[in-house]
Amino acid sequence: MSYRVGIVVVLGLTLVLSWVLGGWVGYRQVEQESLEESFRYRQLVANELNRYLPIPELMAEHPLLEEALRQPDNPELILLANEEMQRMATIVGSSDVYLMDTSGLTIAANNYQQNDSFVGRNFSFRPYFSEAVATGDSAVYFALGLMSGVRGLYFSHPIRGPEGKVLGVIAVKVLVHELESQWHRPASLTEAEMVVLDPSGISFLASKSRWLYRDFQPDSDAELGAAARQRYPNRDLAPIQFQQLGRPWGLSEQSSKIRILGDGQKGDYLSVRTALPRLDWTLQVMVSTQFVVWMRLAFVGGGLAVFFGGLLTWLYLRERYRREAELALRGEQLERSVAERTVDLERSNEKLLEEIQERERTQTELRETQQELIQAAKLAVLGQMSAGLNHEMNQPLTAIQTYARNSRKFLDKGATEMVDANLREIVTLCDKMSELTRQFKVFARKSEGPPSVVDLCQPIDAALKIIKAQTSSGGVDIHWHRPEQVVLCHGDLIRIEQVMVNLLANAVQAVEDREQPRISIDIKDQGEHWQCVVRDNGSGLPGNSEQIFEPFFTTKSVKQGLGLGLSISRQIVDALGGRLTGHNRTDGPGAEFVLTLKKRETME
Repeated sequence: MSYRVGIVVVLGLTLVLSWVLGGWVGYRQVEQESLEESFRYRQLVANELNRYLPIPELMAEHPLLEEALRQPDNPELILLANEEMQRMATIVGSSDVYLMDTSGLTIAANNYQQNDSFVGRNFSFRPYFSEAVATGDSAVYFALGLMSGVRGLYFSHPIRGPEGKVLGVIAVKVLVHELESQWHRPASLTEAEMVVLDPSGISFLASKSRWLYRDFQPDSDAELGAAARQRYPNRDLAPIQFQQLGRPWGLSEQSSKIRILGDGQKGDYLSVRTALPRLDWTLQVMVSTQFVVWMRLAFVGGGLAVFFGGLLTWLYLRERYRREAELALRGEQLERSVAERTVDLERSNEKLLEEIQERERTQTELRETQQELIQAAKLAVLGQMSAGLNHEMNQPLTAIQTYARNSRKFLDKGATEMVDANLREIVTLCDKMSELTRQFKVFARKSEGPPSVVDLCQPIDAALKIIKAQTSSGGVDIHWHRPEQVVLCHGDLIRIEQVMVNLLANAVQAVEDREQPRISIDIKDQGEHWQCVVRDNGSGLPGNSEQIFEPFFTTKSVKQGLGLGLSISRQIVDALGGRLTGHNRTDGPGAEFVLTLKKRETME
């Protein structure tokens, strides 16, 4: 029960805190966007004022205006002044330009030819006239035109004589349509409205047409109300009914929350008031608080998500601790069971280790035996070739003996040139015998190290030297189609040489009874592999070609071998990652053996 009460209390605090924080964030965001929009409109108004403010002062410098004020009864001079006013209005893009004397009487205007011309009318009651005369400086004023009833900004400046005396005032009226065209409602906000208020609190610019010329300060005094009626003649100036709801927490003093009660629209708004430059205007941006409600709901949703996430985490950890306690108890029981069986497992492990060690020793012995068997096969091949080797060695030795005896006789006779020639022949024969014996020593050596990159032509060349040393190969026509470029493959020089010696020796024995014995060696490019093909024109292989790779299988006599050569050769090629196959030829009599090895790009 205590858990449930705590959960309910935390849930309530989470909802309250989320609601408060959501309102604070929402109001702050709405206020910030309102201030940004107010700043933008302030810049528009300032730019408009800076654009037109110096114009009346420049117009006042025109000498024609001073002459017109000095001679108001001169019709020709007044006509020139009227025409000059028209040109000025066209140049600056203003609505009206007119000239008044010190009594406020208009003596010249750009609309002098129209029915509602300002000429002959007195505007001394307008603040822009009285302020220009009183201060002797420029004045700015906003009001509805008495004749046109159109809103406008009035810019004025006094005209002085050479002695500095004020002779009159020139006024320029600019319509506010440009300001309205540049701003209608805040572009970045939804459900937002705007009004621009004069010092009396009357709206003369508004995003809603029914809010135009409405009183947004119902508590203003009677004097301000009279000034407003003079500024906006023939306007109702009815007050807007709204209720002040105070300032939301965390906002600046210029912000407040209001509720509009009448005018066919009811709702809560955040009102942000900002002063506009020079004219004592106030920009009031009113943004609907519906966004704040959605922000609060979003925060409440986030708070609920955090609450339930925390609740699920707490429940998970609680259940986990309970399970861990159960597992700890079961672990103790399991440890006791394990302790009881540990002795049996240790005994079983000891027996298993002994069996593994025995198996490893057996595998090591097997590998050693296999290597010895390979070496024995190589030596057996060398033994079979010993007769041919004796024949090849006997001839050079006999020749060396003959050259040596002749050299002694030539030496006694002083024929040193003949002695030198005999010695060169002896050296040549010794080099031939050395090359022959070296090749046999390399073949008899055991292979060392892992496979590497080998030029396949090299072991074939070495194997041919060994084979050609046999007397049995003397009449065999061996065609070795050696490629001009290197043939790089994955292998081992000595082991590939042993395989090639075995294949060539078998081919020589297969063609012994042929009238025209022939053996060919070719290398083919098979994409990712090289193939070395050894063909003969002998009697061919038995029906089951795979049987020839079995140990101790042979079709030869006991004197020619034990049937281990091809079996060992296949094991060597398999260890190098290649493939060795044999079959009868399809283009004639004889057999064909194919050695396939992987390609390599560069020498290591």
